[in-house]
Amino acid sequence: MSGDKALVLWGGYEGHEPQKAVEKFIPFLEEAGFDVEVVNSLAVYADPDTMSSVRLIVQNWTTGDLTIEQFKGLSQAVRDGAGLVGWHGGLCDAFRHLPAYQFMTGGQWLAHPNGSYARYTIDIAPDAADVSIVKGIGSFDIVSEQYYLAVDPVVEVLATTTFERPEEAPWIEHVVIPAVWRRTWDKGRVFYTSWGHQASDFDVPEARTIVERGMLWASGR
Repeated sequence: MSGDKALVLWGGYEGHEPQKAVEKFIPFLEEAGFDVEVVNSLAVYADPDTMSSVRLIVQNWTTGDLTIEQFKGLSQAVRDGAGLVGWHGGLCDAFRHLPAYQFMTGGQWLAHPNGSYARYTIDIAPDAADVSIVKGIGSFDIVSEQYYLAVDPVVEVLATTTFERPEEAPWIEHVVIPAVWRRTWDKGRVFYTSWGHQASDFDVPEARTIVERGMLWASGR
């Protein structure tokens, strides 16, 4: 597997610290043997030479506008076997104008009823305890935006979070929302975590480890 290419793309809403967050994982990818290319432009998705050569795509680009040509390049790369990994708004609050993109990623942000920062718990799904991405990891707390998401029922949920009577929407008390999932997309694999509002989220060991393992899974390792 040595020499596999990883395309790391960052941009969009600066409040999510997109560059700083992806830089947390570049040493890990390099140590895992990936040839890492870091870009700050969506134009790369429409470059057939690049997209036909990638094994892993790490995207952290919240909101923004993706052209149909760029989407086709991204989608085809995943359909052909590339892995797609992202977190928070950088994957599942991107390109709101393209439902076909959301169909691929498996979900879309709707709200964060606890506000911009809240301490909340991530619980490993009981039937996922033996999945390599989360194996050996128990429930843990994180301070971040707690995402309320619309989620494709076909995804494999690996972890969840429960809303404990949020001030902005008390009627969703005890609602359980997926926080980590994986899915296949034709020959490719997609992996997502809902934390990652800022780069410091990944200073939580469990939060970082799950993403690193998800990267390896998505790449087929």
